[in-house]
Amino acid sequence: MTLYTQKDSNIRKTWLLFTLFLIVVIGFGWVFAQAYRSPGILYFAVIFSVFMNILAYWYSDKIVLSMARAQLIEKKDAPELYNIIENLAITAGLPMPRIYLVKEKQPNAFATGRDPKHAVVAVTEGLLEIMDRSELEGVLAHELSHVGNRDMLLSTAVVVLVGFISIASDIFMRSSLFGGFRRNDDREGGGLFFIIGIALAILAPIAAILIQMAISRKREFLADTDGALLTRYPEGLANALEKISGANIPMAVANNTTAHLWLDNPFKGKKIGGFAKLFMTHPPIEERIAALKGMEIK
Repeated sequence: MTLYTQKDSNIRKTWLLFTLFLIVVIGFGWVFAQAYRSPGILYFAVIFSVFMNILAYWYSDKIVLSMARAQLIEKKDAPELYNIIENLAITAGLPMPRIYLVKEKQPNAFATGRDPKHAVVAVTEGLLEIMDRSELEGVLAHELSHVGNRDMLLSTAVVVLVGFISIASDIFMRSSLFGGFRRNDDREGGGLFFIIGIALAILAPIAAILIQMAISRKREFLADTDGALLTRYPEGLANALEKISGANIPMAVANNTTAHLWLDNPFKGKKIGGFAKLFMTHPPIEERIAALKGMEIK
């Protein structure tokens, strides 16, 4: 059995993402510097992009755990959960991850961390309440597959980088509305760069969300497959997903920035408009269940 065939590919994608982010932020800075006739904006963009890359690499997992209000637990707090993860980690040849609990009734889970040695698996109270052992094993094997495939850094870094692009775009739009540009629009070329800046401010967050969505959907299918191979029992995860899909419970800590990290869409129980559905970060759960039930483990 060969697991985690996407490991090297995801490592390359992660560094490509960091490089692309560096280029995009510097590009933002250059356009805005031209629009406002202020070279300091470009210098700030260079320094800040380097800082954000460092932050995304070393601290993105802590940011995500804080946003989810996750609490570190030990073996004595949840012995069965700990034993299942320990056994799966040994089978997969992975280090034992730290385990966190999210005090939410919606059944869900996610993995984060910059590499397998610093991996984290977080589960909600609701997940532990409704899953039997085989279903819980299926969910945890799915999350450990994210660890084995090196998905976590890529997906967690997206949280920080997409968030920054959205904030930078919002700042530019607000500053233009409050007249920050009008002092410079009579200068040669300023109007053109301002128009380009407006276009970037509108399109960049959309592009970032589309990248986030594409990364998430593909990796969920792959983690489902690898998780089923790890447990040798696809029905376990399929049954877990069926239970999760039927639990229409809102999650207080759900937000657009971290939605793609969770096992399933965390916005269940909340009204989502038709346009918003186009930007969902998870593939339809029915397709995931059908794919799992159609697997043949030899």
